Amino acid sequence: MANAELNPSFPPYLHLVCAFLAMEPSHHLISLARVCGGGLVTERVQKLIWDHCVNKADGQSCARYLKNFLKKLIIEIESNNGVLMDELYEQYAEYMTSLKEYDLANGNAKVYKYISFLFQDGCLDLPSCPTSRKLIIPLQCSLNMLEGDTGCSIWPSSLFLSEFILSFPEIFSNKSCFEVGSGVGLVGICLANVRASKIVLSDGDLTTLSNMKQNLELNKLSTDIHVPNRTAEDSKMVKCISMAWESATESELQEFMPDIVLGADVIYDPLCLPHLVQVLAILLNPRKSRCQKQKDSCQGTLCDGKFPVVTGSNSNEGKIVHTDDLDVFVDDADYNPHGINARQVEATDMDTSNARSREGPVAYIASVIRNIDTFNCFLALANQANLTIVDVTDERRPFNLLPYMQSYDRSSIQLFSVSCKVTT
Repeated sequence: MANAELNPSFPPYLHLVCAFLAMEPSHHLISLARVCGGGLVTERVQKLIWDHCVNKADGQSCARYLKNFLKKLIIEIESNNGVLMDELYEQYAEYMTSLKEYDLANGNAKVYKYISFLFQDGCLDLPSCPTSRKLIIPLQCSLNMLEGDTGCSIWPSSLFLSEFILSFPEIFSNKSCFEVGSGVGLVGICLANVRASKIVLSDGDLTTLSNMKQNLELNKLSTDIHVPNRTAEDSKMVKCISMAWESATESELQEFMPDIVLGADVIYDPLCLPHLVQVLAILLNPRKSRCQKQKDSCQGTLCDGKFPVVTGSNSNEGKIVHTDDLDVFVDDADYNPHGINARQVEATDMDTSNARSREGPVAYIASVIRNIDTFNCFLALANQANLTIVDVTDERRPFNLLPYMQSYDRSSIQLFSVSCKVTT
């Protein structure tokens, strides 16, 4: 029975293999392995893990991950009185004897994760769906979440934004796209897959840019790293530009004038928000005269470091932010620290009638709202900058292309469209 092979091309076995390639946490892999074995990690499931996961992994680059996974796998099997494959135990013993703990903890923290987007039956007509129904994107990143600020970790909002791009390729096809805070480059790779006419990826960290360039080349994309004032007009090349929000100038940004701006988890630091909003205001306004007016007006509003005050004398009371014609109400009793439901955030300018103008470019921002005060600050600054924010999470809900990724909580992420207000 142990010799009978399971087919890794079909669920749930496909999900287990994809989760391993994406380096999902070990307890999630064990959970998927139980599903494959009908509740237990059987010998057949162990053989699948050995043949298509452990035996094909690069043990040098992910030794610590493999060691931890094998340890938990062995404990799971033995605790249920199962029969353990000799190969799995021997591989674990090899890691125990040949690799010192110091080397594991202080070695190369960079690993290769393979993100597999799985297209189900309802996605077959999408031009983004490959004939194999599986799009695999290799990424060099870090297992150390402390390196997240260097852009070497994959964050949930970038996964959501990538699913959005692949689910609605018609929005991005033949469009000029610009991403703020591009991290590992996953969003840019998905944009290339749906044939965006021009892709510009930006980040303020040089380590991030270097890692991003390697990921783009790993996915067979031509790259060009430069600063904004040295832009070349080559639509076939993905451009990686060094751009810190606080130092970006209007003249630099006006060289790009994209059709679509994208951002994943960029609403996180109140001190950075004025600069982010200023960048968005310039990129989303195609007319130079209005861009100059926007720059002049932000001198005293966006960049002076003054934020709206959130009122409410009791932590259990609802809070209202008053910013000119914008009121934001949040009921603390319904607040979810992992994300805010769209119904919990209401604003007079967050309505579909104002946001449906297609006269200018649009931004799509995917974000987990971890701090409602920070999000209120973003809304207020955007309102001052003459930008309209609309929650389009339900309207533009992407397909679940990562069904195997249990660590990825899609329900905590919201998608917002940002555009310049229509003036009459």
